[in-house]
Amino acid sequence: MELYHIFKQFPTITTDSRNCPPDSVFFALKGDNFNANAFAAGALEKGCRYAVIDEKEFAADDRYIVVDNVLETLQQLATYHRQQLKTTIVGITGTNGKTTTKELIAAVLSEKFNIHYTQGNLNNHIGVPLTLLQLKPEHEIAIVEMGANHPGEIEFLANIAQPDYGIITNVGKAHLEGFGSFEGVKKTKAELYAYISKNGKNIFLNKGNAFLCQMAANNGFDNPQKDFCYCVSDKNEDCKVTGQIAACSPFLSVLCKVDDSKHFQINTQLIGSYNTENVLAAVTIGNFFGVSESQIIAGLEKYTPKNNRSQLTVTENNRLVVDAYNANPTSMKAAIENFAIMEIPDKLLILGDMLELGNQSAEEHQSIINLLESKNFETVLLVGSEFKSTQNKYKCFDNVNEVKTYLEKNPVKNNIILIKGSRGIKLEQLLPVL
Repeated sequence: MELYHIFKQFPTITTDSRNCPPDSVFFALKGDNFNANAFAAGALEKGCRYAVIDEKEFAADDRYIVVDNVLETLQQLATYHRQQLKTTIVGITGTNGKTTTKELIAAVLSEKFNIHYTQGNLNNHIGVPLTLLQLKPEHEIAIVEMGANHPGEIEFLANIAQPDYGIITNVGKAHLEGFGSFEGVKKTKAELYAYISKNGKNIFLNKGNAFLCQMAANNGFDNPQKDFCYCVSDKNEDCKVTGQIAACSPFLSVLCKVDDSKHFQINTQLIGSYNTENVLAAVTIGNFFGVSESQIIAGLEKYTPKNNRSQLTVTENNRLVVDAYNANPTSMKAAIENFAIMEIPDKLLILGDMLELGNQSAEEHQSIINLLESKNFETVLLVGSEFKSTQNKYKCFDNVNEVKTYLEKNPVKNNIILIKGSRGIKLEQLLPVL
């Protein structure tokens, strides 16, 4: 393959004509509002060695590689590159926690192996190929995250990445507008199990999650091996790894056990009891690949969350539990319930709309209000038109600018504040006034 030969000589790929490292290869992807074929010449001027395009009228010389479809070529090149290497690939998806779990697994495995893993949220039909094309021969294990908001997407991404092992963190009510229903969510996520069943080696399974167990059974994993199973429990008859919450005030500590070994405690820098399952997943995968107990503990305790995902931010005035990267009914309820069990005074919640819920949006937002009232939260600020349309007793704002103005006029001090909402609400803009 001529293109692969070029890629091996110049292995840096860019799809952004504003970011053209020397001797990189530019892939001219098309978007809804742009045609990157028109930017190919500029990319070459800025330092790219070659430009892959699919409109031959833009080809001025032999630095242009004309293909039928740039996106499909990028995906095919990524799969071919993956096939040439001996890297073991663990595919990961799920409604909530997949990015945090991916990073926890990476933190554990990096204690023993040369690893590669998805950066940020490059988990779609472009991000997965770009992740694979960053693989080098020295990488022993790669953790590849796969996201989806429509049926069939996980199957598509699995066929590109061709994972050896798979893990689904959980399934919940997210992107219902695209999936149509919760059943649609489960069916799509289970496409990873289906791929592994036909082409891979095994899945790692949270046996404490009835949905995942049923999805696994439906795809040939009705009697999973103990070495691949974990759950939140004080017993470990069917699971290699079990664990319980040791503390959560505010950082999560997990008391963990592998088979009949003594319990060992992992003191994480994570906020949220809901991260217990994510920690146990990382322990299970680390144990399977031969990472020692001391290495597992070290990897997990060193990991610091970022990108507004369950992280604690201490300001001059308050302590903030920032989880403003995304939100859906499942993750919102988990965050609220975790905040409720924290034995800390002076709590304030700032919650933003959960987007992409389609015709179930009103019902799901009212359900969150009912949960807040059942937990007896008094000080709550709600941001967005969906929350504003609910029946509630709290202060409501149309957008983040309105609540920002309110907080500037009514400063908050000495509180611990949960900030949770969909990325489109942009609650992270409130941090400077808190």
